[in-house]
Amino acid sequence: MDPKTILRFEGIALFGAATAAYFTLGAPVWLFVVLALAPDLAMLGYLGGPRLESRLYNAFHTYVVPISLGGVGLVTNTTLFVWVALVWVAHIGIDRAVGYGLKYPTGFKDTHLTSGDSHHDQVSEQIGDHVDPVPTGDGQGR
Repeated sequence: MDPKTILRFEGIALFGAATAAYFTLGAPVWLFVVLALAPDLAMLGYLGGPRLESRLYNAFHTYVVPISLGGVGLVTNTTLFVWVALVWVAHIGIDRAVGYGLKYPTGFKDTHLTSGDSHHDQVSEQIGDHVDPVPTGDGQGR
């Protein structure tokens, strides 16, 4: 199974687990509906161009912040933080399941889940990135 398919299954699993946990905790349906698309407000970054949008989108579509928020909620016994974190994780999970990945600054459709290896070349050209060949250990870079 290729890595992109694995990441999509992982997204389905996280969506299911987070959604089940949310409703098992007795959280309100209306809050789930309200928060379900909230991370997509980061797409407003496109008003500032694809580079800004990719940074904002990626910041709101990685698991680091919602997991941290959920952890704080558990430690401080702040139920609302846990609920928000679970909806946020569910959102990211379903995005991954349907193929929305983290964005490259070259455009909305250029993600870590789209096919093709041209992203690195496009990003390198746009941001002036330089890639050295991987050394093989002979000291000559071959």
